[in-house]
Amino acid sequence: MPLDAPPLAPEITVFERGWLSANNVLFTGRQSTALVDSGYCAHAAQTVALIEASLKDRPLDLLINTHLHSDHCGGNAALQVRWPQLNTRIPPGQWTQVQSWDPVALSYTPTGQDCPRFRADNMLQPGTEVLLGDSAWQAHAAPGHDNHAVLLFEPRSRVLISGDALWENGFGVVFPELDGQQAFAEVGATLDLIERLGPLTVIPGHGSVFGDVPAALQRARRRLAGFQADPAKHARHAAKVLLKYKLLEWQQAPLAQVHAWLGATPYFSLLHARFFADQPAPQWASQLMQELVDSGAARSDGSLLHNA
Repeated sequence: MPLDAPPLAPEITVFERGWLSANNVLFTGRQSTALVDSGYCAHAAQTVALIEASLKDRPLDLLINTHLHSDHCGGNAALQVRWPQLNTRIPPGQWTQVQSWDPVALSYTPTGQDCPRFRADNMLQPGTEVLLGDSAWQAHAAPGHDNHAVLLFEPRSRVLISGDALWENGFGVVFPELDGQQAFAEVGATLDLIERLGPLTVIPGHGSVFGDVPAALQRARRRLAGFQADPAKHARHAAKVLLKYKLLEWQQAPLAQVHAWLGATPYFSLLHARFFADQPAPQWASQLMQELVDSGAARSDGSLLHNA
């Protein structure tokens, strides 16, 4: 029988956003307010509206990012415009790249995604605590999907904000592996950390809040083992995820535009060269589109690729 997640404290509101934007977690404490992750820039106005409606006349005091992928921090700039005194804290690993604003090092150019420049005021150091609402939450390093990521854990209620380190059915693409770094072991170590923390409730970066954490860890480890046994399988999965993500933003696009975007996006050239160089790049691109169609994640009418 599935284990239901215990109810969250009244001060916590989870905005489940889908896949283009990561979930937003809003805290309304007695003395201060905070938000964890801000979604993708295409949804920034909606994010601001959701937070405004929930806070009513209160300001947003603190913004934290679990990591700096565009779907988790793309709303930062809009929130900072709306609340100029907002204190924004990010994991320390990419502090320098944010201060100088390097969209290549921050992954936005390589993935073909957008993220308006935002301000970072302080670091969120793993091994420290941060007040969210009325509770102290532990910050833990969570490398793997992103080697600079953190997760947040509240030990009394045993609630975990996992970012993309653990979903109910898997975890995020292991991006360091696409860059030639060994990171599957880090994914496993982060899953082991989550098991040691023993959360009763997980608020994931994408998908619904869930409570059967042992089952989720088991599914994640099976997926990880499959990727470790066949890195090309992970590379193909990553390519389709990136294409599907862009299609979520476009909703539909001419096939010629899709081919042009694939050809101009560095991660696809990298993946093609490392794993699929035996196929001509246009043929490989067409195959990726067809696999999305075959899986039901997209549809094509011969001239346009549509999100499905």
